[in-house]
Amino acid sequence: MSNLLLLEDDISLIDGLNYSLKKNGFYVDIARTIEEAEKRLKEIERYDLLILDVTLPDGTGFDFCENVRKQNKQIPIIFLTASDEEVNIIQGLDCGGDDYVTKPFNPLELVARVKSQLRRYTTLSSNDAAGDKVYEAGGLLVNDDLKKVTVDGEEVKLTPIEYNILLLLLKNKGKVYSINEIYESIWNEEAIGADNTVAVHIRHIREKIEINPKEPRYLKVVWGVGYKIEDNK
Repeated sequence: MSNLLLLEDDISLIDGLNYSLKKNGFYVDIARTIEEAEKRLKEIERYDLLILDVTLPDGTGFDFCENVRKQNKQIPIIFLTASDEEVNIIQGLDCGGDDYVTKPFNPLELVARVKSQLRRYTTLSSNDAAGDKVYEAGGLLVNDDLKKVTVDGEEVKLTPIEYNILLLLLKNKGKVYSINEIYESIWNEEAIGADNTVAVHIRHIREKIEINPKEPRYLKVVWGVGYKIEDNK
């Protein structure tokens, strides 16, 4: 059973989400403030996924997410936001979120997003007993058995979404993927309004693997088409 932390201050919403998530086999811990959530993280050895409201009595979910990411790059994080404005969506992804659900929403939509994120996280964390699967482009190397990314011999820490995007492009080196193709391959759902979501994750990857993200060696944009990994030796 996956262990989730729900950080939300709306009691009526908490009750509905708690019921739906538990009905689908998840164990849910609830915190109504950032302070409570921080205590939960210290008390509980491991959570499999975090669900964070944006507006909270003692701060924002964005601030809490940034603090979590300083310690844990891997755990999936889903934001609950009351607005579908681009600035809020981008801010949530920018501070380390993996996905978001805009209020009001059907609790089953959140359940589906949770299952999707956990599938990706489980896939990323699992090891294949067969020989190492190594993909490289110049000084960029991904060992998919060890789930390890290095650039010029230095290890780089990526979130599960970032890792899967990079792996998709690196395994198909030279092939240009549109934003919609990347989204549908990684999120396994129809790409509707996916531009910002993919663009923010691409920017994060570049910041981690490129010496100068504005002049990338590896992760190239093909204007009007999409993105590709270029073998820059």
